[in-house]
Order: sequence, then C-alpha cells, then structure tokens
Amino acid sequence: MYRYDEFDRTFVAERVAEFRDQVARRLSGALTEDQFKPLRLMNGVYLQLHAYMLRIAIPYGTLSSRQLRLLATIARDHDRGYGHFTTRQNLQFNWIALKEVPDILEKLAGVEMHAIQTSGNCIRNVTADHFAGAAADEVADPRPYAEILRQWSSLHPEFTFLPRKFKLAVTGAPHDRAAIQTHDIGVQVTRDARGALGFVVHVGGGQGRTPMIARTLRDFLPEEDLIAYCEAILRVYNLEGRRDNKYKARIKILVHETGEAAFKEAVEAEFAALRGKALRLPTDEVARIRDYFAPPAFAALPARSAVFDRAVASDPDFARFAARNVHEHKAPGYAIVTVSLKPVGAPPGDATAAQMEAVADIAAHHSFDEIRVSHEQNLVLPHVRRDDLPAVFAALKAAGLATPNAGLVTDIISCPGLDYCALATARSIPIAERISQRFADLDRQRDIGDLKIKISGCINACGHHHVGHIGILGLERKGEEFYQITLGGSGDETCAIGEIVGPGFSSATIVDAIETVVDTYLALRTSPQETFLAAYRRIGEAPFREALYAAAG
Repeated sequence: MYRYDEFDRTFVAERVAEFRDQVARRLSGALTEDQFKPLRLMNGVYLQLHAYMLRIAIPYGTLSSRQLRLLATIARDHDRGYGHFTTRQNLQFNWIALKEVPDILEKLAGVEMHAIQTSGNCIRNVTADHFAGAAADEVADPRPYAEILRQWSSLHPEFTFLPRKFKLAVTGAPHDRAAIQTHDIGVQVTRDARGALGFVVHVGGGQGRTPMIARTLRDFLPEEDLIAYCEAILRVYNLEGRRDNKYKARIKILVHETGEAAFKEAVEAEFAALRGKALRLPTDEVARIRDYFAPPAFAALPARSAVFDRAVASDPDFARFAARNVHEHKAPGYAIVTVSLKPVGAPPGDATAAQMEAVADIAAHHSFDEIRVSHEQNLVLPHVRRDDLPAVFAALKAAGLATPNAGLVTDIISCPGLDYCALATARSIPIAERISQRFADLDRQRDIGDLKIKISGCINACGHHHVGHIGILGLERKGEEFYQITLGGSGDETCAIGEIVGPGFSSATIVDAIETVVDTYLALRTSPQETFLAAYRRIGEAPFREALYAAAG
C-alpha cells in the first residue's frame, strides 16, 4: 500500500495544526458556527443531530493492521466504542467531542491517515474495487491509478470549491464491484487490441434526488492521459456547472442539460489544450507508484487445499461461511474473505473496537497485513491461504464476525438515517435490523439467493437505494415515516436505476412488504438458479406491484 513521503507528512501535519487553531477559536467564541462550518467540513467534521461526527478517509478502501488498530483505539478513547463503515469506504465516528478532534487527527497522521476532503464541495475520497489486487478477473490492480487521482485531487487549487461534491471510483475488472457508473467520474482499467493499458471513462452518474447512470465519454483513454482527461472534465464542470441551485449542481445535471455530445465536445476541446503538457503521466512515476502496490510474496501452493476441503466436509458452519464469504483469488492456493458487518438485528456497517482489533490481528497473521473496506459496508481480507481459512473462520467467529451472508438478503446497505443524520427524513437502521431479523434463518437466505437490499433515510440516497435489487427510501409525510420501494436496480456493470412500484408503506408494514416482494419472486422464478434481479428483468414490476397492494388491502 502507499506510504507517505516527506511532502505528505508535512502537508498533513500542517493541516492538523491549522485546524487545531480553528477549533480553539470556535471553542473560545472567536468564530461563530457559521464561520466555523466551512472550516470543519474541509476537515471531515459534521454537526449531526446529537453530536459532532468525524469522517475519516480510507483511500480506495485499503487499510493496514496498524491503521485499523488505531481506529479501534479512537473508537474506544474518543467515541462510544465503535465506528461506522460507509458506502464511500470511509469510517465515521458519530459521538466525537469537538475539542478532541485535533488530537484525533494528529494520531491519524501518525499512521498516514487523515479526514481531508471527506466533506465539502470538493473531490471526495477516491474509491475502488474492494477485491483490487486479488480478484481473479482483474485486468490490472486499479489502486495505483486511484492513488494517482488522490494525489492530483488533494487540495487541488482549482477544484476546492466546486459547484457540488464530486466522487470518483476506479475498477480494474470487467465485473464492476465499485459501482463506477453511479459516480461523477467512473474509471475502468482495460487494455486495447495491442495490450496497452488504458481506461474506459464514464461521466455523469449519481444517485440522490435525480438518479442517473453515467455516460461513456471514452472507450479507451491511454494511461498517460488519465490526469489530463479528468482535469478537462473538472474544468468544464467547474466553469459550466450550476451554482444557483444546489439540487441541480451535480455534473450529472450538466451532462443531461448540455447533452452528451455537446458535453463530450467541450471536454475533448479542453483535453486537447492540456494533452501532452505538464499533466501527462510519466511512465517512471506510474511505475514508482505501482511498486507500492506490488503483490505480496505469495507462496507456490496447489489450487486445492485438503485442509479446506476437510473443514467444509466436517463443519456445517464453516461450509456455510465458505459458500458465501470466500471468493476466488488470482493466486493458486489463496482466497479472498468477506468479513460481514451485518449480523442479524444489528446496524449495518458498525464494528466495535474489539472487532476492529480482532480483524487487524487476523490480517497481520493471515492476510499480509492488509484489510479492505467495501462500499457495501463490509471488511475484506484480500490474501488468505486456503489452508488458513478454518483458523480465520474460528477467529472471526470468536469476534462475532462470521455471519455467512455476503450478498444475501441480510447483507443490507443502510445509511445512518434519522437516528444520527440531520438531513434524514426517516429512520434506516431500525428497518434494516427488522428485515434482517425477519430473514434470519440461514436456510431461507440461501434459498432466496443473491439479493441486494439497500436503504436510505432521505432523498440524498447515501444508502444507494436507487441501485438496490430492492431499494427502500424513507420519507416523512404529515409527521409519520413512510417507505417507498424500488425494484430492479443494480450497481454493477449492468447498472440500472430501480423503478418505484407505488405508494409507500408505513414503518409498521414495510418489513411485511419486503417479505411479499421476496415471496413473489420465489413463486415466479423459473429455477433456484434464477436470481431476483434476473427474474425481475424477465417479468417486470407488474406481479410485484399487484402482490404488494393486494396484500396492503
């Protein structure tokens, strides 16, 4: 993983000292809250319903054991003993005392972490495929390019105050695990007919009030042009993006209102003026950064593991875990492990300090000291010997982290909702907890198969409900919470925005409604191998709508 150089260390230390002074002035009353707000947002500090929240960047979702242990320490010493992993591969502490934030940031700097640009109208944390560097289907590890984008975008003087927040995601595989088409810029590493590395570039995706799927501006952008092309896109957006209405300020609206052809023409004209100048990526610099992400020293192992096979045959709990949470690795004899943060009846994405420390210890012993954070609010051990999987499972089980539900109906994405967020219009976490309790039976979950439920507590869509196979949006109506259902969304390479099926359901009836949707799918699928999304795309929304509102009376 990337390590700070002298510039990085000085830069982050100076930022911490600057914010320490700003916090002192706010606490003394020298700064009003209105004056302080833009300063704290540039350092990842929000004022939520009940307390300050600190959002910490985890660039492209990659953590070391040392870093995760410090996050556990912060949770224990400065919060209420836990942290919340988000859909942006960040970590949020929801109960932070403002006076302690500078000390927390100083501690983070000591392990090469920060909270810069996790908020505000700037380029946010660059995310990536959580299986990067390990996935069997990968063209190339996307993290070197995510790091290049991070360095380019950090406090970029031209893009610090954009019309609206801006999000980038990078994947290195044809199967999209990073939801790149729902981002302002989504980049897919690819190769041309000669084998040269380059990128497919998508622009103008996003969820929120006006969900849109990104448009493809380039089918192949040469590697050396990555920064110049992104700079061209940002320059067009910064100049032409709307600033009169924050609800129409995202680049997706600019692309839509300008028209794809005209927007592409403007970007290409800007790119032509930039190309080949200072923004051209030097081959040696790309190689230098790529070296930070060199694969670990994998042992020469057989593809099959007798230890693993015996454990599957003798331990039903391990067999269930292996079937859902263990994934194919590019290196023979190794596997990728999803650590679910979705135990039945608990808030999705939360991890206690003890659990973070347990994962850090497991990674240090069994995964080359690497942990990943997924945008699906789980953790990942990217490089585990198949021989070690039974021991890893046992350690996860002891920590309460062995839930075998990756990709199943209880592996729910949820924003914090009205329990924490000042923008929310309804609660999300209690709905997720009740759904997971309703579908707690593991045999039933396996029978239902792959199904992504995603819940947002307001129209801002932090829970990615628009691209859930089943999406749930919490709304307020006459003082009561109601929940709108969307069906057929997808965040992968077959990206789709879910369709609203009809009027919303009350908090008391929404879980029954989700069960009705699932039961309708089970009755209409052609075989147990037909997934919910495949069935929905075959039969459409009509049978689901009929079942939902007949059941509702």
